Amino acid sequence: MDSLETSLKRLGSAVDALEWATDLRVRHDEARATTQEEFALMQDDRSRLAVELDAAVDRTRALESSNAEAAKRLAQAAQAIERVLGRLAQDSEA
Repeated sequence: MDSLETSLKRLGSAVDALEWATDLRVRHDEARATTQEEFALMQDDRSRLAVELDAAVDRTRALESSNAEAAKRLAQAAQAIERVLGRLAQDSEA
């Protein structure tokens, strides 16, 4: 009878250890799944941010080009105004 009780206690301890290990494994798997989901979200964010950065760089280049063209046209307009004012000054002196 004692050996049966001892065996039952050992079996109970083994079942408890198995339940503990199973619980630990389930928590580990859940944490791993959560980590993988977070990593996937970070990868998605990285891809989205890369696309947004490329678009921002393209817009910046377009604005810089437009700015340079506007500066060139303003300089040409200023020169034309100076020529007209120079002619007017010459005509008023004459």
